[in-house]
Amino acid sequence: MKISIITITFNSAKTLQRTLASIQSQTYGEIEHIIVDGASTDGTKEMIEAYAKEHKNVRWISEKDEGIYNALNKGIRMATGDIIGFLHSDDVLFSPDSIEHIAGVFETQEADVVYGDLLYCRGNRVIRRWVSNAYNPCGLKYGWMPPHPTVYVRRKVYEQVGEYDEWFRIAADYDMMLRIFKAGFKTYYLPEVLVSMEIGGASNRNSKARLSKTQEDYFVLKKNHVGAGYLTVACKQLRKLRQFLR
Repeated sequence: MKISIITITFNSAKTLQRTLASIQSQTYGEIEHIIVDGASTDGTKEMIEAYAKEHKNVRWISEKDEGIYNALNKGIRMATGDIIGFLHSDDVLFSPDSIEHIAGVFETQEADVVYGDLLYCRGNRVIRRWVSNAYNPCGLKYGWMPPHPTVYVRRKVYEQVGEYDEWFRIAADYDMMLRIFKAGFKTYYLPEVLVSMEIGGASNRNSKARLSKTQEDYFVLKKNHVGAGYLTVACKQLRKLRQFLR
């Protein structure tokens, strides 16, 4: 069973090497690494080119894109694996066995969607611990979602629910999670940390970004007919606060 891992990059030379190393250190043998670079100018493109020459399981492009979700959609179209997941250019797989554990669940549980837990870090210090827990349909109304970087799905999932909605600039991953979990696929929660990421992504960069994320989350909920608007958004924010206390 081939697993495609998609990494999107843009001027990521300072952080990309850790990401690449974490994929190549995996014990699972059937990994296809797709890299979608947004025409970087800081040496990222050259780093990817050298990496692809060294490792045969790498496919990549470097060209201008229309944002994060446009790049993710490009990666999905390029992927040839049975299972598709993402690892961005400042994230690392938590353990060399992470992908092997994910693949094992797909094989033994006949799952369509597998997800786990995530750590937000600043250097070597853990800032937040996102523990997903098993999926309960009622949870969507109260702001539940799994951490997007830990979610791996069978190819048929994207064939059924479609691509990321590029109208959203920050919350298309939330939109995708709602679409996937509402569609009735067989899901499985793997109760272990799968990904470690540096804190400070696009939705948490500053107060303006957080406000934009709140507004987009509201529109995502309305689009998918889930929850009670800003009340559900508030519940989602409270879930984040709990992550700092774990």
